[in-house]
Amino acid sequence: MSGPHAIRVLVVGAGGREHALAWRLARSPRVRHVYVAPGNGGTAREPGVSNLPATDLVALAEFAAREQIEFTVVGPEAPLAAGIVDLFRARGLKIFGPTREAAQLESSKDFAKAFMVRHGIPTASYRSFEDPARARDYVRERGAPIVVKADGLAAGKGVVVAQSVQQAIEAVDMMLVDARMGSAGARVVIEDFLGGEEASFIVMADGHHVLPLASSQDHKRLEDADRGPNTGGMGAYSPAPVITPDVHARALREVIMPAVQGMAADGHLYTGFLYAGLMVAPDGSIRVLEFNCRMGDPEAQPILARLKTDPVLLIEHALEGRLNEVEAQWDRRSALGVVISAAGYPQAPRSGDPIDGLPAKGNAFDDDCIAFHAGTRVEDGRVLTSGGRVLCVTALGDSVKMAQARAYAAVDRIRFDGMHYRRDIGHRAMDRANRGGD
Repeated sequence: MSGPHAIRVLVVGAGGREHALAWRLARSPRVRHVYVAPGNGGTAREPGVSNLPATDLVALAEFAAREQIEFTVVGPEAPLAAGIVDLFRARGLKIFGPTREAAQLESSKDFAKAFMVRHGIPTASYRSFEDPARARDYVRERGAPIVVKADGLAAGKGVVVAQSVQQAIEAVDMMLVDARMGSAGARVVIEDFLGGEEASFIVMADGHHVLPLASSQDHKRLEDADRGPNTGGMGAYSPAPVITPDVHARALREVIMPAVQGMAADGHLYTGFLYAGLMVAPDGSIRVLEFNCRMGDPEAQPILARLKTDPVLLIEHALEGRLNEVEAQWDRRSALGVVISAAGYPQAPRSGDPIDGLPAKGNAFDDDCIAFHAGTRVEDGRVLTSGGRVLCVTALGDSVKMAQARAYAAVDRIRFDGMHYRRDIGHRAMDRANRGGD
């Protein structure tokens, strides 16, 4: 596209969330081109999108200035924690994301828990430890089940939901003694186990106002029926029936607005995506499991598949502090994404396996089903695996069940050595429907 309103935008990151952001931005009538840095095999095949093989923050800022990028959207947590927003803003460049200070809500579990307590945001009781002996004593005192978290960024794998005291002590030793999480596990947060149903509540924030995105639910465990180790997420769907109108109102009133107002009170205006991982109790009460300073992955894929409003409009309003003047429109259908992971994920994922069965051109199987790439690369014209979570096949349907059927029909066409996926993504929504729930 050309013309006076054609803009170029930059998406920072390499995962499925970034592919979904680039895909949705490229479909805007106002966007001429989307650059993704560094991107993946899917963004390389996406019409209107180019990969930019750069991760150095200064180089990205220089590219944005040189190429007159209208705005930059940051996908993953690491560049936010490294201060990419501060750097771009210092150079007068528009960028959507929180500053390094504000991003501590995700980059430090200890910071986030203290922030929640300070601002009256409901969450589980906790203590933080750097001393393994004291941590073990606390585990014995509290009993199990109990949750052990690495304080720093651990790519979604720094949480152990321990079903026994022994398992919790092993997690403490793994992080604090064996240093298997590196610097991310130099401090641990140990918190009480919360029962209920998890949901992802994601908003856009401009420092003062918020715009809620469509509700969604992630599936963290590796295996069917929510068994196996925690992962970065094995699939998601939107909307999530557990987010009833009452839960939605409570999330905004008790969690989101106190977080944004608390950040402002602490001197750090929060701009960007803000993700609250919620535990919804059977009585409808909510507590925060974690904050993320970005869209979720894989939640972004079904959410963006349902977004009807031009994302450029939403981001512009956010950058101008005017999110209260715009609304987002959503496809009434459900969207569901199934993650296909590599052999050995999450402990030791294998790379370099050729992938067959993908669409011959681009990434869409049809108008309502697309394979978003995460851990892929293109080599000599072939798409190969290059990470733990390889693809998120996302489909729309008139119900969760129909979206599920369409997504799994596409998954069945894809082949690579050692591929793994859950076969029950969406089961909570369908269980609720079968019980006559919302």
